[in-house]
Amino acid sequence: MCTYLTEKIEIDASGKTPQGWTHLTQATVYVDHPVHHPQEHTVNIDFINPDRGPAARVALEMTQEAAEALVAAIQQALAAAPAGLASAAAAASAAA
Repeated sequence: MCTYLTEKIEIDASGKTPQGWTHLTQATVYVDHPVHHPQEHTVNIDFINPDRGPAARVALEMTQEAAEALVAAIQQALAAAPAGLASAAAAASAAA
């Protein structure tokens, strides 16, 4: 069953593509049929930079369990680090 439900957010990230590292500006998250993963439906995340075309894309396809574990690991890593350490605001104030 395709849900066609898509969450899209603006991001400030870097990702490694076959051409090397690139700046990524959007993330799209959806549950749908994968292209490569053997499961019939997966949680899919596309990290993209539309200004740089299709080469500036990093795609993930994972099970629901893997996606939930990834969310938990991100939350745990952020909770364990000093508050704001990976924040864009902290980087901006350090550069000033």
